[in-house]
Amino acid sequence: MAAGDTHDPVHLFVERMALTFAEVGFPRMAARVLFTVMSADDPLTAAEIGDRLGVSAAAVSGAVRYLTQFGMLIREPVPRSRRDRYRMPDNPWYEGTITKTGIYKTFIDVAEGGVLALNGPETPAGERVAEMRDFFIFVQEEIESLGERWRARRAATGHTRPGEA
Repeated sequence: MAAGDTHDPVHLFVERMALTFAEVGFPRMAARVLFTVMSADDPLTAAEIGDRLGVSAAAVSGAVRYLTQFGMLIREPVPRSRRDRYRMPDNPWYEGTITKTGIYKTFIDVAEGGVLALNGPETPAGERVAEMRDFFIFVQEEIESLGERWRARRAATGHTRPGEA
């Protein structure tokens, strides 16, 4: 895809998905980078991503750092080079959502401290924070169950690769 070719179907897909993700709070450049890499058959360097998006490799840098932190991209060194290539993991949606549930434990722990600071769930403020804590406990439990169901469905729909379970 040539940079700036706004009529290219792949470019349109990348930009539409990035805009959709940005509308729900995902960083726009990270979304553009994510869907550029997703739409490539092979791993891409930051310069190649930048070329496809019509931006500098430096503009791509923060986005790839963000995406690798959440397991949405994997960085691989280019042999005999100082460059890296970026690719999606085999199961990025699982990696980016299901396996990163540690944040819920943090929310739960902080909320529990808030309930205690607010003199327990008997006060109106304490009850609101206790309900938030209980919601995050529920979400954490459901995400674990959801992960199990996703793995089964993924296998049933043929999205696994040889050797994966």
